[in-house]
Amino acid sequence: MKNKFTLELSDVKAIAAAAEAEALKNNWAVTIAIVDDGGHLLWLQRLDGAAAISAHIAPAKAHTAALGRRESKVYEDIVNGGRTSFLSAPDIKGLLEGGVPIVKDGQCIGAVGVSGVKSTEDAQVAKAGIAAIGL
Repeated sequence: MKNKFTLELSDVKAIAAAAEAEALKNNWAVTIAIVDDGGHLLWLQRLDGAAAISAHIAPAKAHTAALGRRESKVYEDIVNGGRTSFLSAPDIKGLLEGGVPIVKDGQCIGAVGVSGVKSTEDAQVAKAGIAAIGL
């Protein structure tokens, strides 16, 4: 039997605080979503000025990154590369850059999804959050 790492509330709070700090440092109005390894929402934070739609997009990006165990940008690139049939994949909605898996010792333990600014900036905020827990 294998052991499984899981995010604890203290981890989620640390990720959220660091992601928020990165967004505020750059004056980016974003929504930050954190999910567990099954894509279940653990945290949702919409910063002042973030568009309402970002509260739907950020969790979708996080969900996709957690279930796929890779950055959501991979899926965006697949679709942009012409494989539009991938849009019919079940339960995958966040096919835009900005969802980043949280990986510890090769295991995906969750993901962060960010929405509200350019996709590369969304990913930057997500990665800053993950870095706060040393991953």
